[in-house]
This record gives sequence, structure tokens and C-alpha cells, in this order.
Amino acid sequence: RSDASRCKRPRPGLVSAPMSVTFADIQAAAQRIDGHVDRTPTRYSRKLSELTGAEVWLKFENLHYTSSFKERGACNRLSQMSPEERRRGVVAASAGNHASALAYHGSRLGIPVTIVMPEGTPFVKIEKTERYGGTVVIRGADFTEATNHARELQARHDFIFVSAFDDEGIVTGQGTCGLEFLQDAPDLDALVIPIGGGGLIAGSAIAAKALKPDIRIFGVEAAMYPSFTARRAGEPPRCSGQTIAEGIAIKAVGEIPFALGNPLIEDVLVVDEADFEQAVAFYATIEKTVVEGAGAGGLAALLRYPERFRGLKVGLVVCGGNIDPRILAMVLNRELVREHRLVTFRIVGDDRPGMMAGMTAVIGKLGGNIIDIHHNRLALDVPVKGAEYDIQVETRDDDHADEIGKALEKKGYVLTQP
Repeated sequence: RSDASRCKRPRPGLVSAPMSVTFADIQAAAQRIDGHVDRTPTRYSRKLSELTGAEVWLKFENLHYTSSFKERGACNRLSQMSPEERRRGVVAASAGNHASALAYHGSRLGIPVTIVMPEGTPFVKIEKTERYGGTVVIRGADFTEATNHARELQARHDFIFVSAFDDEGIVTGQGTCGLEFLQDAPDLDALVIPIGGGGLIAGSAIAAKALKPDIRIFGVEAAMYPSFTARRAGEPPRCSGQTIAEGIAIKAVGEIPFALGNPLIEDVLVVDEADFEQAVAFYATIEKTVVEGAGAGGLAALLRYPERFRGLKVGLVVCGGNIDPRILAMVLNRELVREHRLVTFRIVGDDRPGMMAGMTAVIGKLGGNIIDIHHNRLALDVPVKGAEYDIQVETRDDDHADEIGKALEKKGYVLTQP
């Protein structure tokens, strides 16, 4: 076995444990899941490369049958169960993607699957899990509470508990993603991988380092859930809040993934909600692919820290595409607002006939597309004989929006901040 297939010596002060997943294990998992899990495409993105200054390669894990990388670990883990374990069935806690993967491959292998999901899990993930044959139980305010209930069900019904990340079979299966990525793009300088429980980055790092020892591994966490970052610093994690990246909203990184991945990860980048939103929107508008918040983490990090990757060949794992359509629509509209392609002009003026017609004429003449108009006579900071007009307009870009605003002011309309 090559030195690259073992964990490197951990940095001083960082917790570690003996290696329990090897490159040979990941190669065996790749053979085990072959024909049962799609080998997803790896493609170079010219547009994202131009945008970020890096040479960007994408691995489209959102194109799996259940739309996430979780199929790799689920298929590998379930395939290794004994006939007696299969009869008992499995239970797990999941925000959705692990649930779908276990339900699908459990159904395929004849293994009963029960999934505990936290309250607030997107409906699309609940529906998919049930459609694939899983039994869904909604319990707990977050992943931790859902996990506690899953453990109760395990004890009550003698189920086999299958963690979404803290399981060697799961980590080994997820490592096939990194294996394929480096086989398809062997010249990569860096991999950028979202971190929830840590299974994907740990397994992929082991595989990638075996194939290319000098490759740099970067993790990505949501600012609301920086559990890996806190663990590295020896601090208790401070995690809370509703994030668009619910797939990586984990309060405590897994013991096994942390021990395996920590020595191999160069840095963990923390990104904000706006970064995730922008990345989701860019995947939809630039790459024409649907990506959930967690799945867009790699691009979010690239957009927030471009100086870290400029000039490098960077691989981004697009790890999931299960986003609620309502959330996707909101993200796309919010991005239009950020780009000033959807602008609200607030005008304070007289409440008299023809006032609205004059405003809309100015906007229409300059090619602005009026989406909505709100006419407010009850605003207390407006004279009783006046009104507040909020006109939402679709524009071409920031310059076009500025042109319309100046034209309205030139006509004598008073614009205020909405």
C-alpha cells in the first residue's frame, strides 16, 4: 500500500485516530457499487473559470438517480450487510439526501428503511424518500434531535442504525466520488468539498491524496454551522438557525470522518447565506443545472475567496440537487435584486389622477418591464393628500436601472429608498 493511502501525521494539537479507511477499501467500494450507482460526469466550466479566475472543473453529483452523492455510501454500506441484518432493517436520521439514498437502495436490495427527518425538512426530500420506499418519521427541531429519536427506534425495534456520515462503510462509499474525480481530471491542484458530517470530504480526500499526494483539499461550511472549524480549534460548536444549506447543517462533525479527514484537509472555508444563494443562482443561470444550497458550497467558497484559488485547477463537487422549487424561485429572484435586474422604485407624490400613468410612461419608454405596482395612501410619513408608489421593474442591468431612476427624477418625481 502506498504512503498516500494512509493518513498523514496530524498537525500538533489536533485530535486524530488510527486510519480505518484505506484507498484499497475505496477501490473495492467502487467495484461493489459499479452498475448500481451512476458514474457522474466531470466537466470543465469555461464560464465559471472566466468568472472566478480559477480553472474550474465540476463533478455533477446532482445527476445521480436520487440527485445526490449519498447514493455512493448508502449502496456500499447496505451491500455489505448480512442476510440477518437485512431482515432487521435499518434506521437513520437525515435531512433528506441520505434518506433518499437509503430508501432507494434499501428497496432495491429488499431492506426495510425507516428515516427520521427533522421538522422543516424541504417537502421535496420527504416526498422523494417516501416514493423510493422509505418510511418517514418527522421528529426533532434539528438533526441532533432527529438522531436521538432514530436511536430510540433502533433500540425499540432492533434496527441497524446507519449514520449519514459516522460510519466506515459510508465514508468508504463516498470516497468513490474523489476517486472518479481524480481519474477524470488528474491534473487538479485542489478539491473544494462541502462539509456537513464530513463523510464526503474524508473519503474523497483519502482517494484524491492516494492518486495525487500534493493535491490540496479544502472544506466548506455554512457560517451558521461551522462544526468542523470549531472542532479543529478545540472549541464547542456554536450552531443554530435556518440555512439554505440544510444538507450540511450539522451541529457536530462525525468522529470517524474528523479523524480520517482532518490531517488531509488544508483549510475549511466558512461562507454566508448570500454566498450559497449566489452559487445556487449561478449554477442555474450559467451551468443550467439545479443545485441545492449545500451542493453549491464549493462554488460559494470560490466566489467568496477568489484569491485563494486564482490560477489553480480547482475541482468542485456539486454534491446535490434536491432543492425545494419554491426556495429555488426565491433564490433566483433575490439574485435578480442583487444584480439590480429587479428594482423597486419608491416614489412619493401627489394622489391625483394621471400620476401613475406619468410614472409608467417614463419607465416604459426606456424599456423597463413593470412587474408590480403598490399604491400606498396610508403611509404616515407621506402627506394626507399624497401617496407612496412602489413600482417593481425588471431591468437589463445596473446601468439600465440607474438610467430609469434619473429619468424619473428629471420628470420631477421624488425617489426615496424602499
